[in-house]
Amino acid sequence: MIVPKNSQDYDLKIKLAVRMEKPPHMKHSGYLYALGQKVWKRWKKRYFVLVQVSQYTFAMCSYREKKSEPQELMQLEGYTVDYTDPHPGLQGGRMFFNAVKEGDTVIFASDDEQDRILWVQAMYRATGQSYKPVPAIQTQKLNPKGGTLHADAQLYADRFQKHGMDEFISANPCKLDHAFLFRILQRQTLDHRLNDSYSCLGWFSPGQVFVLDEYCARYGVRGCHRHLCYLTELMEHSENGAVIDPTLLHYSFAFCASHVHGNRPDGIGTVSVEEKEKFEEIKERLSSLLENQISHFRYCFPFGRPEGALKATLSLLERVLMKDIATPIPAEEVKKVVRKCLEKAALINYTRLTEYAKIEGLAEKETETMNQATPARKLEEVLHLAELCIEVLQQNEEHHSEAFAWWPDLLAEHAEKFWALFTVDMDTALEAQPQDSWDSFPLFQLLNNFLRNDTLLCNGKFHKHLQEIFVPLVVRYVDLMESSIAQSIHRGFEQETWQPVNNGSATSEDLFWKLDALQMFVFDLHWPEQEFAHHLEQRLKLMASDMIEACVKRTRTAFELKLQKASKTTDLRIPASVCTMFNVLVDAKKQSTKLCALDGGQEQQYHSKIDDLIDNTVKEIISLLVSKFVSVLEGVLSKLSRYDEGTFFSSILSFTVKAAAKYVDVPKPGMDLADTYIMFVRQNQDILREKVNEEMYIEKLFDQWYSNSMKVICVWLADRLDLQLHIYQLKTLIKIVKKTYRDFRLQGVLEGTLNSKTYETLHRRLTVEEATASVSEGGGLQGITMKDSDEEEEG
Repeated sequence: MIVPKNSQDYDLKIKLAVRMEKPPHMKHSGYLYALGQKVWKRWKKRYFVLVQVSQYTFAMCSYREKKSEPQELMQLEGYTVDYTDPHPGLQGGRMFFNAVKEGDTVIFASDDEQDRILWVQAMYRATGQSYKPVPAIQTQKLNPKGGTLHADAQLYADRFQKHGMDEFISANPCKLDHAFLFRILQRQTLDHRLNDSYSCLGWFSPGQVFVLDEYCARYGVRGCHRHLCYLTELMEHSENGAVIDPTLLHYSFAFCASHVHGNRPDGIGTVSVEEKEKFEEIKERLSSLLENQISHFRYCFPFGRPEGALKATLSLLERVLMKDIATPIPAEEVKKVVRKCLEKAALINYTRLTEYAKIEGLAEKETETMNQATPARKLEEVLHLAELCIEVLQQNEEHHSEAFAWWPDLLAEHAEKFWALFTVDMDTALEAQPQDSWDSFPLFQLLNNFLRNDTLLCNGKFHKHLQEIFVPLVVRYVDLMESSIAQSIHRGFEQETWQPVNNGSATSEDLFWKLDALQMFVFDLHWPEQEFAHHLEQRLKLMASDMIEACVKRTRTAFELKLQKASKTTDLRIPASVCTMFNVLVDAKKQSTKLCALDGGQEQQYHSKIDDLIDNTVKEIISLLVSKFVSVLEGVLSKLSRYDEGTFFSSILSFTVKAAAKYVDVPKPGMDLADTYIMFVRQNQDILREKVNEEMYIEKLFDQWYSNSMKVICVWLADRLDLQLHIYQLKTLIKIVKKTYRDFRLQGVLEGTLNSKTYETLHRRLTVEEATASVSEGGGLQGITMKDSDEEEEG
C-alpha cells in the first residue's frame, strides 16, 4: 500500500480477515500419507480433498501449497475402502486404511484414529460400495516407526464393536421361556416409555402396544400373565414415585379379576394356579399402595392433578376391596378404610406443614431454640402456622373435595383431626403469653373467620375449643377497657380546656373514638355463639349509654359554671368553650344513635333513655343561655327605668339635657344604650351561628331568645301602663325592638314566632307612645319610629 508523503498515517497497517465458505462439491479434506501404484508413487504427506465431480462421480485430489489445481487425482469409481493393519515399512502415519480396485491398491494413513474414521466414512459414501467398513475388533498395533508407545494404544481402541442378533436368530423359539422373555420386554418397554420427555402416566404408545400384542399372539403369552406382569411393573414405578394413571391400574386389575373369578364377558376365561396366587399377592399389595396414596393424597395428587386421578383411585380401592367381581362391598367398609386413610393424612399433612413452617425442629439445638423463644416469637410462629393450615384446608376443599363427595363428613373429620394437632402448638404458645396480653386476638380472628364460614367446621370440636380459650380473654379485655374509659372520662373532664377538637372537645372525641373502636373490635371478632355474642353486644351498648350519660352530665355542669362566671352586661360575648360544650352535646346525640342502638325491647328503651337525657340537657342549656341573654336585656331595661315619669332622677336628666342643648350638640338620648345592646345581640348571634354545629338547636335557641326578650320588654311596659314613657325610653325601646325583630328574622326565625301576640301588644303600645310623644314633644323622635321604613337610621 502506497502512502502519500504528506500523510500522517505513514505507519498505517491494515489487517484483513478473509472468511471462505466451504465449496459445496468438497466433501472432506485434510492431510494424509499416501502410496499407490499408479498415483502417489512415493510415501509422503500430502493435502487431500475428496471432491464430488458429478452426481455419482467422486475423486481424491492432492494439492500443493498455494496451488489451485490438483497435482494428482484418482477417481473412486470401482474402489472399495476399508480399515487395514499398520504397515511397519512405512514411516509416518499411525492409523491406516486403503482403497482397493482390481489391479490397484492405494494405502492411506492419518495421525489419529478419529481422522481415519472420518476419511473412511466419507470415502465409503463416495464409492457406493455394499460392504460397510468396520474397525478391527482387536487393539490396533501401532507403527513402531510412528514414534508412539504401545501403552497409548488403549486410547485408540475400537469403541464401535458390532452387536448382532445372531444368537437370537439362530435360537429355537420353542425352547425359550416366552413368558419370562415377555416380562423382560414389557418391563424395558415401560421403563423406556416412562423416561420420555412427556408424561405418559404408564400408558404404552400405539406402536409399543402393537409390538407387545404381536409378541403375545406369536408366542402364546397368556393375557392374564401379561396384565399381572404389567400391574407388578406399574406398582413398582408408582411406589418409586412415578405418576401412574389409576384408570390404567383399574383396567389391568379388572382384566385379571375377570380371569381369576371366571366371569369374562366373552365367556372364555382360564387361569393357572400360579396366576391365581400371583393375583392375590398383587391384590394385597395394590390395596396397600392405594391406601398409601389416599393417605398422601396432597402429594400423590397435588392440586388435583392428574385430573380425576384421586376419584379414580377411590373407585379402584372399592374394586380391590371386593371379594369377587360380582358381589359389591358394603359402603360402610369402604368408608371405614377411607376414614383410616384420612386420619393418617391429617398427621402426615400437619407433620410436613410444621417442618415447612419450622415450628418443630428435629435437631436438639432447634428444640432448645424453640423452648427459649420469646412469647411474642412463639405467637408469631403459631399465627404463621395457622395461615398455612387454613391454606392447606382451602386447597383440599378446592382441589380434592369433589373426589370425596360421597363422604363429606370424612373430609370434615380429617379437618378436625388436622386442627386437633394444631391445638397442641396453639395452646402451648397461648400459655406462654403474659397476662392481660391482647396480641393473640388476631389469631382468633384468623381462625374464626375461616371456621365460621365452613358449614362442617362451624361450632365443631376445634371451634368450640377456640371459643373456650378466648371467652375469658374477651371478657377481661372488655372489663379493662370499661374501667380505662371511665377513668379517662374522669381525668379528661377535670383537665378539660374545652378547646374545639373536630366535632367536640378533646375528652369527648377520645371517649367516642374509644367506644366505637371497642365495639368495632368486638364486632370484628364475629363471635360464632349467638348467646355470648348477644351478651357482648348488649353489654357494650349499655356501657356506651352509661359513658355518654356521664359525659353529658359533666358537660352540663361545666356549662352552668361557665355561664355563672360570664358577664351580665352588654359586654358579654359567648366564649368558644361554651360553644364547644354545646357541640359536645350535639355530637353525643349523633354518637348515641350508633353506639347505643340495639334491636329488641329493653335495649331500645335504654337507647331512648339516653336520647331523652341528651334532649333534656340541650333544652336546659338553651334555657340557661337564653336566661343569660335575657338578664343582659333586663340590665338595659333597668337603666331605662331611671327615666320613669315622676322620679327625681328623670326630672334632673331632662333639665340637664335641655339646658345643655342650648350651647352644644347633645347626642341623641338613649342611642348609645340601644346600639350597645343591638351590637351585643348581633355578635352573639354570629358567634353561635359560626361555632355551633347543629342548625336545629340554633333555631330553637334563637326562637326562645327572641320570644323571651319580647316578653321581658312587654312585662316592663306592662308595669308602666299608667305612666307615659320618657322620650329617651321610647327611642331606646323602639330601636331595640325593631332591630331585634329584623336581626332575628334574618337569622331564620319564623314569622309565626316573630309576630306573636306579645310582639303585637308591644308594637301597639310603642306606636301609641310614639304618637303621644309626637304631640307633646315639639322636636318629635328625630326619625325614630315604629313604622317600617328603609330610611330610618341604622345603628
